Amino acid sequence: MRNEEKKDYIIELKNVTKTYDGKDAVKNASFNIKRGEFVTFLGPSGCGKTTTLRMIAGFENPTSGTILFEGKDITNIPPYQRKINTVFQKYALFPHLNVFKNIAFGLKLKAVPSGMKFNKKGERVQTFRKYTKAEIKEKVNAALKMVDLEDYGHRSVTSLSGGQQQRVAIARAIVNEPEVLLLDEPLGALDLKMRKDMQLELMNMHETLGITFIYVTHDQEEALTMSDKIIVMRDGLIQQIATPKTIYDEPANAFVADFIGESNILSGIMIDDYKVDIDGNVFECVDKGFKKNEPIDVIIRPEDIKIKKTSENCVSAKVISCVFKGDHYLITVQTNENELVVHNTQYYEPESEISLYIKPFDFHIMHKARIINTVETYMISEGVVDICGGHFDCNSTLDAGTLVTATIDFDDVEITDDPDDGIIQGTVVSAIYKGSYYQCIVKTDDNYDFFVDTDYEWLKGDRVGINIAKDKIIIEERFEEKKEEEEIPVVVEESTPVEDDPDAGEFEAPVKRSLEEAAEMMEQERYAPIEETTEEPVVEEAPVVETPVEEPVQEVVEVKEEPKAEVKAEPKKAPAKKTTKKAENVATEEPKKEEEKVAKKPAKKPVTFERDPGKPRNPQNKTTKK
Repeated sequence: MRNEEKKDYIIELKNVTKTYDGKDAVKNASFNIKRGEFVTFLGPSGCGKTTTLRMIAGFENPTSGTILFEGKDITNIPPYQRKINTVFQKYALFPHLNVFKNIAFGLKLKAVPSGMKFNKKGERVQTFRKYTKAEIKEKVNAALKMVDLEDYGHRSVTSLSGGQQQRVAIARAIVNEPEVLLLDEPLGALDLKMRKDMQLELMNMHETLGITFIYVTHDQEEALTMSDKIIVMRDGLIQQIATPKTIYDEPANAFVADFIGESNILSGIMIDDYKVDIDGNVFECVDKGFKKNEPIDVIIRPEDIKIKKTSENCVSAKVISCVFKGDHYLITVQTNENELVVHNTQYYEPESEISLYIKPFDFHIMHKARIINTVETYMISEGVVDICGGHFDCNSTLDAGTLVTATIDFDDVEITDDPDDGIIQGTVVSAIYKGSYYQCIVKTDDNYDFFVDTDYEWLKGDRVGINIAKDKIIIEERFEEKKEEEEIPVVVEESTPVEDDPDAGEFEAPVKRSLEEAAEMMEQERYAPIEETTEEPVVEEAPVVETPVEEPVQEVVEVKEEPKAEVKAEPKKAPAKKTTKKAENVATEEPKKEEEKVAKKPAKKPVTFERDPGKPRNPQNKTTKK
């Protein structure tokens, strides 16, 4: 069963990362897509969904990781060799071609198998051919019929509306019969009504073709309407992979809950299993397994809050506003401390008192992503600590260079409108309303995420400054580096045992020694033999320079039997009699090289002499040898 399920995956991404200029656009993405699924990448702008789509298409190569298609690695295969077609956000139609020629463009270039034949080597090979005009016409007309543009083949693409151009782009992609169709926000330029119509058409097209659709959008409604599976992304990381219903009813974290539909996200305390404290009121729930009195996030959907006439098992609230939304009223109410949003079909007057009831099953309890800001850093000096590149005053008396951990509560971080007013700067990447305050995430310039609780609403992308009061920074010394230093000598002792090294000699060291001492001794062992060999020719063999020069020459004369070589060799070797150290070294090195050459030449000469006796000799050669 496991093998069958594995074969059913048409696309697999394994630990895929894409980096631009040192920043990760996609971080360690891993997921599988089954054959025939409609999968949607959902997330805000800049979350990495389009980059992931382009890597699947082959327009971008991942920095690391593997992309598999039907179990085969296609990471480095070019786009035109993949059974994947793409519908781009801006359509990318050819303005100088009509609708028919735009759709037929890919078919004219495509080669299809035509049979088998034997090549000159007798091997059986596959042959290919181009589509005929009749085949192209048939396929283009079928694609036009599928997108409801049967009578538009002769029209110029520039004369079509946005929705019609989008259909032409889809027809051009599906006419090549790909196994996977990628759609990069194809409905973004359409108006609301046309977008809803195209959603239904894409769903019908997916059912008709039966191929895999991978869709990219930032519209939550599109994702929930069309998808079999949704992959939610944020800052290059996958937050959740699940069906639309699971993502809406059981979001993995506060970001998913806030991004998918409307949600009331509140802070609470898990008193015990099946009991949660929200704003001083204890409610029954169906969640368990949390620590006692653990801080948690509570998600309540607006449609799950019921308004009742009786106050039994209910929470009292005051109506702040009531806005008509077509099929329901959006009612904003105020409890003791939290502000909630309620959907109801009945109108309630502002300032009126109502009672709210929530079923235990409608509370969704989640662990908090973070309870406190923690930064591993070091002391710059006594009373000054480094936090994300900024110098912050603190109450610590530790010495400069001491490794420490700094912790700061969410509500102790102050953010300012002007980045220059802060000790460090950052960018707001998200802001979630939690009933009575906003929880923002500010990414500093060195990529640390500060969680900040504030009374003010900040927009994504705002540049802000960060300040922290002196008495709000808690400093604790950490000792991780010292443990690593104690383990390093053990590795050195095991890798270079003194007893097993016959050449250790004078370099034997105590069992406990530092890494630096071991490195110095290894350097001495490495270069000690070289120093001995270089000193010997300089001190002892310097006076006897001529003898090594003459010996290789005599051996050459015996093998080659050429007396002329002896005459030529003597004047060339005369400069070796210089008394400088460099000349002496050269003189000793040259005989060694010649000895090596001479040792090799006698082995080659007999081979040539064996061939010569069988051939008639040139009389000229005899005279020259005489």
